[in-house]
Amino acid sequence: MASNMFEEILAALGAHEVRFVAIGGVAATIHGSARFTNDIDICYDTAQDNLERLVRLLTGWHAYLRGVEPGLPFIMDVRAIRTTPIMTLTTDVGAIDLLNRVPGVGDYGAAVAASELVKIGSVEFRALRLESLIASKRAVRRPRDMEHLIELEALLALRKRSKSK
Repeated sequence: MASNMFEEILAALGAHEVRFVAIGGVAATIHGSARFTNDIDICYDTAQDNLERLVRLLTGWHAYLRGVEPGLPFIMDVRAIRTTPIMTLTTDVGAIDLLNRVPGVGDYGAAVAASELVKIGSVEFRALRLESLIASKRAVRRPRDMEHLIELEALLALRKRSKSK
């Protein structure tokens, strides 16, 4: 069920021509991680036209700040995104986290350079390469990221071993 949610979110981002790179759990899953994620994390292009498209999409999904009491005033607009470098949201289609830069990687341009084109179902999009995902987890250093590093580094070692054969 989660993969359908992710596919729906990714497809809508693409259909609305939002420039983004998938990071975090979805990127890890693409590279073979067995860890479950219940949200999608993206690094987005901060150009005005891209933010306007992203805001239109999020507004249609009734985006609201995750962990904030329902009913408190919140306006999803370009200013809100520009002034909040990490925004965690609930939406009608699922949870989405927006980052204007990836720790250990950099801004959207650096994330694009550290990513590859991938496909889930019929949806193509960019996702961080495994090495970049590892660099990001190392930079964040949350306990859960440090635990996840063990699996990600093992996946990288397996990939390197397979290529050398």
